[in-house]
Amino acid sequence: MAAAARPLVTVQALEGDMATDAPPTVPLPDVMKTSIRPDIVTFVHSNISKNSRQPYAVSRRAGHQTSAESWGTGRAVSRIPRVPGGGTHRAGQGAFGNMCRGGRMFAPTKTWRRWHRRVNVTQKRHAVVSAIAASAVPSLVMARGHRIESVPEMPLVVSDSTEGVEKTKDAIKVLKQVGAFPDAEKAKDSHSIRPGKGKMRNRRYISRKGPLIVYGTEGAKAVKAFRNIPGVEVANVERLNLLKLAPGGHLGRFVIWTKLAFEKLDSVYGSFDKPSEKKKDYLLPRSKMFNSNLARIINSDEIQSVVRPIKKEGKRAPLKKNPLKNLNAMLKLNPYHKTAKRMALLAEAQRVKAKKEKLDKKRSSVPKEEASAIRAAGKAWYHTMISDSDYTEFETFSKWLGVSQ
Repeated sequence: MAAAARPLVTVQALEGDMATDAPPTVPLPDVMKTSIRPDIVTFVHSNISKNSRQPYAVSRRAGHQTSAESWGTGRAVSRIPRVPGGGTHRAGQGAFGNMCRGGRMFAPTKTWRRWHRRVNVTQKRHAVVSAIAASAVPSLVMARGHRIESVPEMPLVVSDSTEGVEKTKDAIKVLKQVGAFPDAEKAKDSHSIRPGKGKMRNRRYISRKGPLIVYGTEGAKAVKAFRNIPGVEVANVERLNLLKLAPGGHLGRFVIWTKLAFEKLDSVYGSFDKPSEKKKDYLLPRSKMFNSNLARIINSDEIQSVVRPIKKEGKRAPLKKNPLKNLNAMLKLNPYHKTAKRMALLAEAQRVKAKKEKLDKKRSSVPKEEASAIRAAGKAWYHTMISDSDYTEFETFSKWLGVSQ
C-alpha cells in the first residue's frame, strides 16, 4: 500500500504572512511515496516501547521471613513447611510455598529480567518512513480517529512563520486557521480518569492524541507555545520518533509540517536513488511492484507482444484402459482372446443344457408298467427273505443274501 502521490503540495499561509499572487508550493518528498508497512511498524513499536520500562521485582525475602519447618510424614498432613508455635491461628499454617497464604510468589520477579530490546537500525528507519507516508493518506488519518474534515490538504504544510509563534493563544489561532483545532479539542475533551488499578500507579489520567507539529529550526519558539495544548505534541524533523508518529503502533497520525521541515525530508531520509545525507548508507525502501494490478500488467500490449501464443492443440496423454475390464484393450494385446471367450461361452452353455436335461429326467414321472414291475420285484424279494429266515444251515440263508458258495 502506498500513498497517492501528487507532484506539489500547497503551503498554507497564515494570518500576518506576506500576501503573494499565487500560493507557494513545495515538491512532495520521496519519503511520502514509500510503501506503507504496518507489519514493520507494529513490530518496531512494540519493541522500542519496552526500552523506557523501569525494572521492578518483589522483595528477595518476601514469604520467607519465618522459621517454618515441615512436620514430616506420619501426621496425616502434607509435608509443606509449617509455622511453629501454638495458641494463634498462624501456628501450624503452611509457609514458603506459592500456594500458601503469606508464602512467596511462584518464580519471584527479578530486576535483571531482559527489559530492553535491540531493534535493527534500518528496520527502525523503515518503520519511521512508513509512518510518515501513512500520515499523508487522509483515509488512514481519519481511520485513526483524527478530525481532519476541515483541513484543506493532506499532507498539511504551513508557512515557516509558525515556528516563530511564542504564545499558546497564538498557537491555538494557527490551529484554527488550518482547520486542525477540532482535533486538538477532541484530545482535550477526552481527558478522563483511567479505569482500573493504573489510577494508583502514577497514570491516573488518559486522553486521545491530537496533531503532531513538526518543525525544522533547532530551538524554535513554537515548541513552548504548542506544548501547552492538550494532546498536541512537537518534534524536530531530524529527530522524528516512531512512538509519536504511530502511537500504539497504529499508522495515520495527523502531522502538521512547517515548510522548512517539509523541505528537509529529502535530505534527512534521501530518495529512492540518492542516499540520505544525515543517515549513513540509507536508501528509501523500494516496492517490489509499483503496480499491483497483475491482470492489467499481463494483458498489456507490451507483455502480450512478446509472450508465446496460446497452444490450441496440445498433446494429451492417452487414457490407460484396463485390459481385464475392457475387451478392445484386451484384443489389442491378445487377438486369440475373442475365440477363447467364445469357446468358453459355448462350453458353458452345453454344461447348463446337460445339467438341465439330467435334472428333468430325474424329476419326470415313472410310467405305470415300470412302477408295477418295481413293486412286484420288491415283494418277491421280501417273501424270499421271510421264507429263508427259518434257516437251518448257512447255505439256505445265503439264497436271499445272493452269496454264491
